[in-house]
Amino acid sequence: MPEMWDTNDKGMKVLDMRICVTSTGEDLSAEVDPRFGRCRYFVIIDTDTMNVEAISNDSAAAYGGAGVNAAQTLARADVKVLLTGNVGPNAFQTLKAAGIEIITGVSGTVEEAVERYKKGEFDRTDAPTVGGHFGRR
Repeated sequence: MPEMWDTNDKGMKVLDMRICVTSTGEDLSAEVDPRFGRCRYFVIIDTDTMNVEAISNDSAAAYGGAGVNAAQTLARADVKVLLTGNVGPNAFQTLKAAGIEIITGVSGTVEEAVERYKKGEFDRTDAPTVGGHFGRR
């Protein structure tokens, strides 16, 4: 990853912020989890220091409220951008209220997702992409 970057090709700020990628594992080589509220991990990349932190998603097994609880976890972690496959309506509203930019339709590895975001290959998501309770087993 480059040492410094400020905006991507879509004008999205990418410097001095925390980006979260929903993930099936705890590091940059893990695959993006297509579920937000029920993903296994949140991999958070600090674009200023390039430190990586993995947070286990305690909401993944919840009967209800997984998306809202997951969104609150990201807000407490001071995340500014979320890269994920899909996001439901309750989580979407909570993320927006917290000022977190939402990017959906993301796949590949966590590292690939961050690189694609830096290049401006994603568009902001303006609405939920799945109905409530998506991903519940």
